Amino acid sequence: MIDPIAAALALPDQPGAGLQGLGVLAEQVTGARLVTLMTVDPDTGEGERIWSNMPGPYPVSGRKPIGIGPWTDQVIDRQETFVANDIASIAVVFPDHPLILSLGCESVINLPVIVAGQVLGTINCLDGAGYWTPERLAGAQVLRLPGAAAFLLHRLLSKGR
Repeated sequence: MIDPIAAALALPDQPGAGLQGLGVLAEQVTGARLVTLMTVDPDTGEGERIWSNMPGPYPVSGRKPIGIGPWTDQVIDRQETFVANDIASIAVVFPDHPLILSLGCESVINLPVIVAGQVLGTINCLDGAGYWTPERLAGAQVLRLPGAAAFLLHRLLSKGR
């Protein structure tokens, strides 16, 4: 199998091709129905969706404040993966839970991409209820290094835009 992230990072259309490669890799590795990539700006406290495999309901979008709460404490501050395996748990932290449910998704992982002790963003993978077994969670960890490469490239090439 050709590594989609390595092939994508070699293409001239950056950072878009690298993000596409990471998204495709996340789909392949996890089998998740919905995959999005989100940056985190520690200076402004904002997040930005920079890639989505469902651009209709979850388009690439402008920056928005990341709310302070249990999700931020876990994913940004403690740098731990957030896992919810039912829609009730998702509803506690994501106000768009009706849209998530309408897409057939009732579970999520938000995998923080960490470089030099800082969360650059998250790889977000959603699917049906109970999807995130310990085995699937362990398998998703292989996304951390390619995630770091794609997010660093995005940060480097997006400065000043």
